[in-house]
Amino acid sequence: MISYQPFYETLYKKGVTEYALIFKHGIPANTIQRMKHGEAITTKTLDTLCDILDCSVSDILVHIPPEDI
Repeated sequence: MISYQPFYETLYKKGVTEYALIFKHGIPANTIQRMKHGEAITTKTLDTLCDILDCSVSDILVHIPPEDI
């Protein structure tokens, strides 16, 4: 399972809001909604988020093995 918990921690550390991602950087609101529900996002979106937040992929998502759920 993919968890986006690191994404929210990174937003907090960088001082970036979801509002800024949507209205300043053009990230679609439905993408943020998908992440909140643990649904898939594209690698292009992941790359864009890494550029905006100046971070690595591991700062946005983490894989949790099924046995750890």
